[in-house]
Amino acid sequence: MRHFIITGASRGVGYEVVRSLASEGEGRRIIALARSEEALQALRADADDPSKDNLVLPLAFDLGQEDYTPLQEAIEAFCGGRIDGLLNNAGKLINRPFNELSDEDWNLIYKVNVFGVVKLTRFLLPYMSSGHVVNVSSMGGIQGSVKFPGLSAYSSSKAAVIGITECLAEEYKDSPLRFNGLAFGSVQTQMLEEAFPGFKAAVSAEEMGAYTARFLLEGGQFFNGKTLQVSSSTP
Repeated sequence: MRHFIITGASRGVGYEVVRSLASEGEGRRIIALARSEEALQALRADADDPSKDNLVLPLAFDLGQEDYTPLQEAIEAFCGGRIDGLLNNAGKLINRPFNELSDEDWNLIYKVNVFGVVKLTRFLLPYMSSGHVVNVSSMGGIQGSVKFPGLSAYSSSKAAVIGITECLAEEYKDSPLRFNGLAFGSVQTQMLEEAFPGFKAAVSAEEMGAYTARFLLEGGQFFNGKTLQVSSSTP
């Protein structure tokens, strides 16, 4: 039996990761976190596969909330108190020129993209004696990559995620835990469509979700402290 937590699971890549995990292998328990209860229930109906003993537990949850008791109870009841894989996928993107970004905009982006990763990972470490933590970053967070106007808050928050990933890998290098990141290029998701109306990405959420699920399952065997650039564009 293997146990996973996926954030940002109500749509986009997170949704597809849950579907992919539940469609392959056997004996998987997946806690799907997002703020939309309705979307999560739809995900469970779409992904649950009792024939393979692959089950999804939807949990409407805000990573910024103070009370993590509902998540604790879910881990103990649904996963037997053990987590084998965590995907920090929840993200917030605001496309706005630097001089128009308010303090509230910066706080919101960093609350979700950075502090959400920190808070959830810290909370889950006691349940992860081994396993793989994957943090979703962005090509915009890679030093030297092409940057896009309007994404200063988003890109800098994703650069912070890369730094956190490297630091955690160093701190836990003598343990069985592994920490890695995936820096996505553009993926056709609702978040992308909202920020860049009319833009068409070359990669679908389903394709990226399937790749991310495989990396969550297998990447810890080969990498630690690395953020892989998942983009076919250059540079």
